[in-house]
Amino acid sequence: MRTADSPFIADWYTISLRWLMLLGLIVALALGGQLMGRPLALLAVLVSWNISLTILAGLNRRMRYHREISLTIDLLVACFFFGLSGGFESPAFWIGLIPIVTAAIYFEFLGAFIAGGCVILAQVITVALRSPFPEVWKFTAVAGGLTALLAILFGFLSKRVVENLRRTRQENLDSQLLQQRVGNERLRAIYDLTSTLAGTLNYQRVLETALDLSARAMTPDPDTQIDDLIVSAALLFTNEEVLEVVSARRLTSADLRVTLPGKDGAIMRAIEDGEAVRVTEVGRDPELSRIVALHGCADIYCFPLRSGFSVYGVLVFGHPEAGYFAEDRCEVLDIIGRQAIIAMQNARLYQDLVEERDRMIDVQEEARKKLARDLHDGPTQSVAAMAMRVNLARRMMQKDPEGATDELIKIEDLARRTSKEIRHMLFTLRPLVLESQGLVAALKAMAEKMKETYSQEVTVHVDENALKDMEMGKQGVVFYLVEEAVNNARKHARAATIWVGLRLFQHNLALLEIKDDGAGFDVDSVMQAYDQRGSLGMVNLRERAELVNGLLHIESAPGKGTNVQVVIPLTEEAADRLHHARAK
Repeated sequence: MRTADSPFIADWYTISLRWLMLLGLIVALALGGQLMGRPLALLAVLVSWNISLTILAGLNRRMRYHREISLTIDLLVACFFFGLSGGFESPAFWIGLIPIVTAAIYFEFLGAFIAGGCVILAQVITVALRSPFPEVWKFTAVAGGLTALLAILFGFLSKRVVENLRRTRQENLDSQLLQQRVGNERLRAIYDLTSTLAGTLNYQRVLETALDLSARAMTPDPDTQIDDLIVSAALLFTNEEVLEVVSARRLTSADLRVTLPGKDGAIMRAIEDGEAVRVTEVGRDPELSRIVALHGCADIYCFPLRSGFSVYGVLVFGHPEAGYFAEDRCEVLDIIGRQAIIAMQNARLYQDLVEERDRMIDVQEEARKKLARDLHDGPTQSVAAMAMRVNLARRMMQKDPEGATDELIKIEDLARRTSKEIRHMLFTLRPLVLESQGLVAALKAMAEKMKETYSQEVTVHVDENALKDMEMGKQGVVFYLVEEAVNNARKHARAATIWVGLRLFQHNLALLEIKDDGAGFDVDSVMQAYDQRGSLGMVNLRERAELVNGLLHIESAPGKGTNVQVVIPLTEEAADRLHHARAK
């Protein structure tokens, strides 16, 4: 037995025609009243044989020498049936057509001719045994001639049918090979895309590669020239929150300078839904119609460069042929677009790392400058003053011993204050109590040191429930955020009292507040001119709020004090919800 993956078409043709002729035999014998005896037995053999062949064909299986065995059985049964049923006197005298048709399908013209000869020979033998009269022989000659003509006709028709089947089969094979080749080329293009995009951290090169490979993927057959009618462009949001063309193919020079708001039409739908959008009438789109090169396109495909809440821009493809972006092409463009998003995310992460590195360098430099300023303005001046007073006391020891004693008492007080300032600096640089006892103890210790060192009144109230789900890293950032805000209020606001509060605000959200009753300031005017200021207090507050995924809000007015508020998410879901609400 042989098994095939696809059906044997010749077997199904033979089986179907044999069932048709068997039905005709049954009807003819029934009408002639001969559906009984030996003809019925031979007919049952043919039916059983055809059932067996039908089962094999349904299983896509063949016997060894399947065609030869099938033709031989058809010939034997037809010849025996012709002889036993009365020859030309039987209503089923045409049974010889069964082996002729089988031979024509399996062996084409030559097979039909040989099978026809065998049938004619069976007719001659049957007539010779039953009717040795000259008149019968004339009829037999005519019948034999007709049988020969039918054999030639079926052989000719079979040859044409088989040639068409072979041609159709070859065309199907060629089509399958072409589709497989196209699929392999597209996979290779996607592999090249991923390899190229994985090797670059420059978003400009990412988009250039994505557009080039998109055009190549639309015509993946290497023997076919790349379709140069495709119009493509990559548009990204800039700091002004408008879309600008950063890379394009076949756009006019004027199109390269076009900016789009991304607030209407297909671009807006693609960005909001996160799904690609097709446009067939660009003239009706309020934004895409501003790109002149797209006016000649009957089919436009707009893919959003979006991941979660991060929206980078869109990829736009156009072609003059209507329906050009069929399902298979859209799938390839979607894959390329998603890979481009991943590559842009990697590029953005790398850029963020570079910026974070530079920021950390700036922060460390600012911390060193701040420490130098604090040492210069505080302990250094105090130590210099103590040195002068010690020199003065040494001279007074000989002339005015009592005055020298008073001076030594002042020097001792100054030394104590200087020691307190140094300990406060060390505490703010690394509060060990924060690591050992937590945020509440650290904030209270900071309030005590502010009172002890600078006579600054600081009131702390922390809701313990707000600290249950706050990890230790966040508590450290919160401490330094409070310390920065309190120092700003002490130095610049000249506040009598500073209040620090931390409580639960909403589900999985905590609210940190630092209020004072100081001089206050105009927030808008200060923030507008903040780049020209030498201080980094506001910058530090904002950056530390971002470290805990929080939102910073400052309320203040001249003469009305200041209220610094930071909303802190306690879970990832709360952070997503908070920033999604801010984006809206």
